[in-house]
Amino acid sequence: MLLAGFFIGGPVKVFAVRVLYGSVFFRVRFRVRLRVRHLVMKILGIETSCDETAAAVVEDGSRILSSVVASQVAVHHPYGGVVPELASRKHIEAIVAVVEEALEKAGLRTDQVDAVAATRGPGLVGALLVGFNFAKAFAYARAIPWTGVDHLEAHIYSVFFGDEVPGLPYAALLVSGGHTSIYHVKNHCEMTRLGETLDDAAGEAFDKVAKMLGLGYPGGNVISELAERGRPGKIQFPRAYMDKAAFAFSFSGLKTAVNRFIQTHPENYHELIPDIAAEFQAAVIEVLVYKLMRAAEKTGCRDIALVGGVAANRKLREELAKAAKDAGLTLFTPSIDLCGDNAAMIAGLGYHLLKDGDKAPEDLSADVYSRAARG
Repeated sequence: MLLAGFFIGGPVKVFAVRVLYGSVFFRVRFRVRLRVRHLVMKILGIETSCDETAAAVVEDGSRILSSVVASQVAVHHPYGGVVPELASRKHIEAIVAVVEEALEKAGLRTDQVDAVAATRGPGLVGALLVGFNFAKAFAYARAIPWTGVDHLEAHIYSVFFGDEVPGLPYAALLVSGGHTSIYHVKNHCEMTRLGETLDDAAGEAFDKVAKMLGLGYPGGNVISELAERGRPGKIQFPRAYMDKAAFAFSFSGLKTAVNRFIQTHPENYHELIPDIAAEFQAAVIEVLVYKLMRAAEKTGCRDIALVGGVAANRKLREELAKAAKDAGLTLFTPSIDLCGDNAAMIAGLGYHLLKDGDKAPEDLSADVYSRAARG
């Protein structure tokens, strides 16, 4: 295996690479500066923030040459959610093969990669460290630049792989299993978070409600499919707008309302599962749409974007497209395969960070960044 030697041994190998190149640090940095000035750059992206091991090669931040994702859904399904320790171990098992496959599909040798970008957080610390340290070793061994990329900002960047892209600035709604936030995107390297969830993320609420109903994990797709057969409004669940003038979200109360309905209707709630799913989904979508439209109004943006794993939800796309059209706004969404965690978005944003001079310092740590992001 071409890359195995750079990862097997974990921290020991990373340390060895640092020692080897520490003696020629000036020469390495000189080559780094030269490489970053290249107009055409092929970036290797690595993503291991949660339960997907992903690698991709992107040219000039816009052309995806390859994108490989190894999912762990089958591993975590019996537990009803992601088990951090298992996720980390599976990343260790998969990372070398996934990176090699990405390079092979892109038609590149390892010495033809111009730079590396890896997710630095937020995410599961153990999972992040696998991809992050692999990226460090890969870059140091080849004396090429590398950078750490914010996982959430990379999701926001994912809309720039389409045929039509939003104009800057724009307002973006990020909805995933771990995060629900609204951003004002001024440029690729400057994104201001306007608000976020105070408790459960929307995707997390989908998973937990699915678990309550005995539908398994992950819950997004199954809730969405059942909602197609249900009648929203037959059962009433609350809409948690919080402060309508602000951009905070809260889905914990909605989740509790679903649980209370199940507890108070033990005899017949099974017959009403499609209606429960439909009303729950409607309650989530109504708030998400309202908040993004409000953000567009406040920031004066005419373009808006929907990104993240929950952006694959068909009903959410439809309702947001309808609201955007009524308001005279243009909605941008990534392709379905780019909604979930992937490394193409990491490489794409990494290209712009490197152009902007954001090369990673030697002591940049996924562990430190992840804890700081949560705190």
